[in-house]
Amino acid sequence: MTSAHDHLTVDRDGAVLTLTLNRPDALTALTPQMLESLASELLAAESDSALRCVVITGAGRAFSAGVDLKALGGRPIERGMVGDILDVPARTAIECMARMPQVVIGKINGHCFTGAMELALGCALLFSSSKTKFGDTHVKWGVRPTWGMSQRLPRRIGYARAKYVGLTARPFNAAKAHEWGLVSGVAEPEALDALVDDQIEAILDNSPDVIAAYKDLWRRSEGLALDEGIAIETGSQYDIADTNERLAEFLK
Repeated sequence: MTSAHDHLTVDRDGAVLTLTLNRPDALTALTPQMLESLASELLAAESDSALRCVVITGAGRAFSAGVDLKALGGRPIERGMVGDILDVPARTAIECMARMPQVVIGKINGHCFTGAMELALGCALLFSSSKTKFGDTHVKWGVRPTWGMSQRLPRRIGYARAKYVGLTARPFNAAKAHEWGLVSGVAEPEALDALVDDQIEAILDNSPDVIAAYKDLWRRSEGLALDEGIAIETGSQYDIADTNERLAEFLK
């Protein structure tokens, strides 16, 4: 099943939803309308119990080159902030990715810069084309991060690397992103779909309730001291509906 918003294509195949950022003629630069559509689809997906995975990707040769500042329509950027017209839908989408029980996978098929990398950091897993270039260009354009880059990127790749990326604005390639732990796998462009499909197949074979529990525990404990995280893990209760069925299959 396929539907579309302006610059966002929505494809549903059973338990997998694919959201494609779709402005290939503009390197899929992000607009307020695109971010609003993305947030709307993610919020709807969050409560869909039949849905197991959400894939976010870009059309053409870019995942996204970042925010299209021309889409602000001449609105002034004050104190280096792009403003609520972009911040509100972007934060809504990113926070939903982290919170929702489904596994959100970023299929990074090309350039992934600044705001696009902030979106990608909301995904549970990232898989990249070998041709992808990543980068954080906030300092280059005099715009400060407001979607979580200063917090999420250091937690993903370490503070020293995040400082290098943020302070130099120099791009880095997919091999480096893999080495640093930003992405979980890299494939040649023609093999990226197969790589992601293979990961989805593995995820769909596992317990959705335990996956949801893992995601919740990671979200709630990120950045905490070990003993605080352990306390959250041991003190949390989750409804896991398929334990007996799965164990019965194992014990046959």
